[in-house]
Amino acid sequence: FSLPGTLCIINMFRCLKTVQTHGKQCNKFRVSREYHAKHGVFGYRPRNIAKVEEVDSKAIQNRIQNANLLRLVSAYRDHGHKRAKIDPLGLNSIGEIQSLKPEMYGFSGQESTQHDLQGILHMGKESATVADILKHLEDIYCGPLAVEFSHLATEEEREWFSEQVEQHHGESLPAERKKELAKLLLESQVFENFMAAKFTTVKRYGGEGAESMMGFFDQVFRQAAEDGIKDIVLGMPHRGRLNLMSGMLNFPPELLFRKMRGLPEFPEDVQGSGDVLHHLTASTDLQYGDKSIHVTMIPNPSHLEACNPVAAGKTRAAQLVLQEWEYAGEDENTRQGDKVLCLQIHGDAAFPSQGIVAETLGLADLPHYHIGGSVHLIANNQLGFTTEPERGRSSRYCSDIAKMIDCAVIHVNGDYPEEVIKATKLAMLYRQTFRKDVIVDMLCFRRWGHNELDDPSFTQPIMYKIIRGRYDTGKSVPDIYADQLVNDGLLTREEVRKINADCMAKLGEHFSKLESYPPQARHLQKQWTGLVQAGPQITTWDTGVDINLLKFVGAKSVEVPPDLAVHPHLQKTLVDVRRKKLEEGTGLDWATAETLAVGTLLYQGFNVRLSGQDVGRGTFSQRHFMLIDQNDDRMHIPLNRMVEDPAAKLEVANSPLSEEAVLGFEYGMSIENPKNLIIWEAQFGDFFNGAQVIIDCYVASGETKWLLQSGLTILLPHGMDGAGPEHSSCRMERWLQLCDSKEDGVDGDNVNMQVVNPTTPAQYFHLLRRQMVRNFRKPLVVVGPKILLRLPAATSQLEDMAPGTFFKPVLGEQGGDPTRVTRVVFCSGKHYYALVKERNARGANNVVIIRIEELCPFPMEAIKEEMKKYTNATEFIWSQEEHRNMGAWPFIHPRFQNLLACKLTYVGRGILGTPAVGVGEVHQAEAKHVIADTFDIKL
Repeated sequence: FSLPGTLCIINMFRCLKTVQTHGKQCNKFRVSREYHAKHGVFGYRPRNIAKVEEVDSKAIQNRIQNANLLRLVSAYRDHGHKRAKIDPLGLNSIGEIQSLKPEMYGFSGQESTQHDLQGILHMGKESATVADILKHLEDIYCGPLAVEFSHLATEEEREWFSEQVEQHHGESLPAERKKELAKLLLESQVFENFMAAKFTTVKRYGGEGAESMMGFFDQVFRQAAEDGIKDIVLGMPHRGRLNLMSGMLNFPPELLFRKMRGLPEFPEDVQGSGDVLHHLTASTDLQYGDKSIHVTMIPNPSHLEACNPVAAGKTRAAQLVLQEWEYAGEDENTRQGDKVLCLQIHGDAAFPSQGIVAETLGLADLPHYHIGGSVHLIANNQLGFTTEPERGRSSRYCSDIAKMIDCAVIHVNGDYPEEVIKATKLAMLYRQTFRKDVIVDMLCFRRWGHNELDDPSFTQPIMYKIIRGRYDTGKSVPDIYADQLVNDGLLTREEVRKINADCMAKLGEHFSKLESYPPQARHLQKQWTGLVQAGPQITTWDTGVDINLLKFVGAKSVEVPPDLAVHPHLQKTLVDVRRKKLEEGTGLDWATAETLAVGTLLYQGFNVRLSGQDVGRGTFSQRHFMLIDQNDDRMHIPLNRMVEDPAAKLEVANSPLSEEAVLGFEYGMSIENPKNLIIWEAQFGDFFNGAQVIIDCYVASGETKWLLQSGLTILLPHGMDGAGPEHSSCRMERWLQLCDSKEDGVDGDNVNMQVVNPTTPAQYFHLLRRQMVRNFRKPLVVVGPKILLRLPAATSQLEDMAPGTFFKPVLGEQGGDPTRVTRVVFCSGKHYYALVKERNARGANNVVIIRIEELCPFPMEAIKEEMKKYTNATEFIWSQEEHRNMGAWPFIHPRFQNLLACKLTYVGRGILGTPAVGVGEVHQAEAKHVIADTFDIKL
């Protein structure tokens, strides 16, 4: 017995089958996954399992009697793709596949016996000879379209796939659809030819050789509209991007041509530096009959695959707005992905190689990250920049990594546009039925090098000899398909000529308007209407809240149902203590302030999502937004029960151990709707560096490049507490280096992002609320606390959060005689409390300590106001616990000197190549030295 044959015998006796295989009722072919509650929580609803019925007993009996035939059929289903004709260049030799030989199963292939097919094979008839069966199997599984589904998790999915490909094989597209497809491909080709003629020295990353992908897009858009989907979020790399934008997504060709000429894409009154041509984006409504659909192509950086989690996150946020399954009420019969579809496009070299792909795939079926399945297209050039597949991956297919999530894969030869349409239809139907990810791997080629100015024959001479030979004989994919329709009598030569001429003329007309076309600002529309770009001043916003409301929220935050068994320790240290502190209005710790900020935002109608590793409890067991019943694991989020039918809710998303994909996902959620406060917390501050690509390409520069505002809030626990090199620093110096703060000019709210190091719970409270209260959105990076979470000195009062209160970028000291001050010490963060303790111990009344709470934008005026108080001060010190080449010093130093004419003396740790030492004694000695030097250093 061969392995597939043995598995087939095992599968033969499986006798469960779903009631339906089409439509909305067939929607839960999943193993039940309980996540701390059978009833779910906001952002997660357990999916039910579909009802099942027994397979017909006659089918089971026929499988037993024709076991060898079943083994043969299963072999083709499992291994037919290995012999499929899916390579348009014919570079990959197809070896003999032993498992597909009929002799392996006792057949010669010449038998005249009619075999009963019930329960074995779908042929549209009840019986057939082995020869007919073999031909049918060869045509289905070894042609220009091949499928991989034997690895799928459930029998239902495998049965569904075999039924779809076997029953519908040989179906042809309607004549009108073929003509539409030919027109689409021809226009795609004309666009590339026009661009090549007009812009000979510009890299455009064209789609020549992969034109059939336009058929894929058209089919997805049409089918999605027919299925009632309202929005598609599209993440796509550079190849073919301009063609799609101009040809199908209504991007103004004039703007494209302007950009190619080196002109800006934004009006002069809009702040933004723009981006390169192939990173431009589009958003448009498409109409198909009486159905419309909105397609948003999100911006992408040159870091391949980085846009995928961003697209997924934006999809999830749109589903939140539309209240799909996981955000719907318990009585609402919706499904995740009913109204919003995520469409992800990949390259064959990047897909198996970029780690963010695996991270993003890993989110596909997780609570709080599930989006109802993404449809993926791999535009498979069979080549990276110059790297061939055998050097670019260790697997047979570039799509194999997706098998980690049991993802179905459909391979298709890009030379066959109609097969691409069939593959797309199958992929969409699978996604709609099972709400899982699915891949269309379209094997094609790249006419030019990595870009049009590159010569690929240096490294791939044989491949490009074949490709150029095709074009020397006029064998482009659009031309071949058009010729086919002409030969079939569906098109005439004159019609083909007219399609080409009309498209060329239309592009020429757009080109003639290049100089006169005024670029338009397309941001801050629809749900973003009413927001503005931040201005050049630092503004102050009243973020205080009525004290009675604060007490109400605080009380509700620890209110639990009578039947919920709270952990005894939490009952004592969280529930009872918080109630007491709120009654007194004093001693409010960090977690309480955070809860009050989130709760009051919810009360005002702003959704809040907190994501990251262990965030529900908190890395330091400080937060406890979710309470777990100690008897049945049931999860309870008190803030979602403050009032009946709340206008907004808190989603607590404990994430997998991923930084790059998760942060990209949260960024995507933040750019969808300004009424959602999206917070990502790193387990420890320096763990953000696993997501550096997302930070550099999106968080720090998204608005500057693409006018995308984001209120994403990033919490980074930080502090030199003796935890060693990887658990001490959040590398604030790196964040500050990413900021566009000016060393020689005054900052305003219009910096690219804010970096803060707050020292009191009230300050943190105001920062969170400010994110939503302001009329613009900016990323906020919070250098967060560890020991301050429970430090008695680092507490606040309710009156610090009352109406009329706000975040203060600089905290000076109250009381004392300012004329006695001779030394002014500036610092930031928790270091302040160690300095105060030492000053009090010494009785150093001539020293004042000023906290810089907001580093960027640099609060020059607020610092200047504090310095004015101390007219007799002659010594100015910057004291920090971080090393000299880290922390805020490299950022602070030139600004004090250039903007405040103040020469600071540095006190802190010396230069080091790692954030902290790993020897406890050395750490303690360094800490004592820094504190002592702040007061002892002679100037």
